[in-house]
Amino acid sequence: MSNGLRRTVHAVFVHVRDLKRAAGWYSRLLELPYQEETVQSPVYNMPLKEGVYLTLDDHSFDPHFEFSPSKLPAFNFFSHDLYATYEWVKQEGIEIERELERHGDFGWFHICDPDENVIMICGDIVTE
Repeated sequence: MSNGLRRTVHAVFVHVRDLKRAAGWYSRLLELPYQEETVQSPVYNMPLKEGVYLTLDDHSFDPHFEFSPSKLPAFNFFSHDLYATYEWVKQEGIEIERELERHGDFGWFHICDPDENVIMICGDIVTE
């Protein structure tokens, strides 16, 4: 008898203090359209096109919740050209928490969202 669970991760939750600010920041990072009026507390599901859902959660209905930023990345975004992404992040003034590291043709770096959650960006090292 099956337990009914699917063998996939459905969503990643990012805990935030200001849902609209976080939704705007992640939308800019992922180059997604953003309409502030569509953001309704307590959660906002980022309109991603593929993979796992990204849900921002401000816990407005949980009076006992105490916010604590995630200091270790719980997930990563992927880039097909990590150097280009790294340069774009720097140009946009996004805080880099850990500098770019390379292992062969793959690499990663960490950034911070507005709530100081650490996010990892991994990807391909493109060489010409």
